[in-house]
Amino acid sequence: MTTDVKLRIAAWDESTVRELDAGQRITRATVTLGESGDPLTGTFTSDLHYRADGTSTFVTLLHLTGTIADRTGELVLTGHGTYDGTTAAVRFEVVTGSGTGELAGVGGTAISTTTHADYPLMPLRLDLTPSSAAEPARRP
Repeated sequence: MTTDVKLRIAAWDESTVRELDAGQRITRATVTLGESGDPLTGTFTSDLHYRADGTSTFVTLLHLTGTIADRTGELVLTGHGTYDGTTAAVRFEVVTGSGTGELAGVGGTAISTTTHADYPLMPLRLDLTPSSAAEPARRP
């Protein structure tokens, strides 16, 4: 099941963890997605390595709560991404066993590609696969 969502960035708190040589640094960002009453909300934490030119590479843990493709529950995804100075692109994978409710047993991937023009929205395309236990029985 593939679904596209746009999550509102409600809060972004980023701070420097370590200054490195040659104008590089490591930061940590904690981000809140959505607001009370939205069908899908979430939070993520990213550790980012910025180069002197402002581009970066990052790793992320994303926790989503709500309804995805008519299924309600929670999921955790882990991701790796880059920022080239214009576009942030990240690819996620569902953490095995993280789904709850109707999302229990779900696996799959997600991608997000965003620019400053998208702000305050974060587009996310989820390509999820239900567990075999959640799929209806097939007849031969």
